[in-house]
Amino acid sequence: MVKCATCAVKNKCLKDLKCDLIKPKYGKIKHVVGVISGKGGVGKSTVTGILAVQLRKLGYKVGVLDGDITGPSMPRFFGLEKEKTGYAPTEVEDVYKFVPVETGLGIKSISMNFMIDEEEPLLWKGPVLGNVLMQLFTDTDWGELDYLLIDMPPGTGDVAMTIMEQFPVDYLVMVSTPQSMVSMIVQKVVNMAEKLEIPVKGVIQNLSYIKCNHCGERMNVFTKNTAESQAEKMGLPLLAELPINPDFSEHLEAGQAERFAATNPEYEVIMEVFKDDEKEIYERNKAVKKKTIPFF
Repeated sequence: MVKCATCAVKNKCLKDLKCDLIKPKYGKIKHVVGVISGKGGVGKSTVTGILAVQLRKLGYKVGVLDGDITGPSMPRFFGLEKEKTGYAPTEVEDVYKFVPVETGLGIKSISMNFMIDEEEPLLWKGPVLGNVLMQLFTDTDWGELDYLLIDMPPGTGDVAMTIMEQFPVDYLVMVSTPQSMVSMIVQKVVNMAEKLEIPVKGVIQNLSYIKCNHCGERMNVFTKNTAESQAEKMGLPLLAELPINPDFSEHLEAGQAERFAATNPEYEVIMEVFKDDEKEIYERNKAVKKKTIPFF
């Protein structure tokens, strides 16, 4: 934990609130966004990857931290499962920093699967998982980023709580699917974020519909209820609906999901939602007089 006396930005820091958030040692990050779901299997990591791509298309410098330590999947999304994290010396003798793997679009990514065999299980419990995640955040050479997306583990467990309590998270993005069971569990995460005073930008409903290949008719698969009505029940804005797309699955298997997400117009709805995001962050922080950790 960085202490006030040794903090590099102590002369710029506001003193009205206690500073207990971790900071990256190597690099400058403007905004940290957590992407989370109530349960697994809803495509949270896929949404994280698509969001990273759309932010990159907006011209932002983007990084992705694979925060699901025991179930990392971001390397697969970016087609980088055979890559390994590099290590670079620091100014301190015998101290090294992680070098993230860069995707084809220049998105910087760090994941445990860049450090171990892909199918090797990590038999770690909560405190160890939290400490490893914090080290991945603080000890990676991120360079200058506008956005760091954290692909969080689903649910309200130890790691999710660590991120909400100790990381400088600007807000969360919820990922759900059009099923009442999933929406109920997402509501638990929403309530958790509220208790920990973490803003929630809204919900992205994944696997929301499928289009007929012949006539283009949009068909709801799981429920007749609208995405808007489900988001309203959760008390959240509906940011976007993403389809079930067999073509995406084929590109994912071929290691080309990043390219598909960048060129398929169905995903540009996310780019539209986030194009004024920095202004929204500023206005939100101003309204609640939230202290922003000055990374730069």
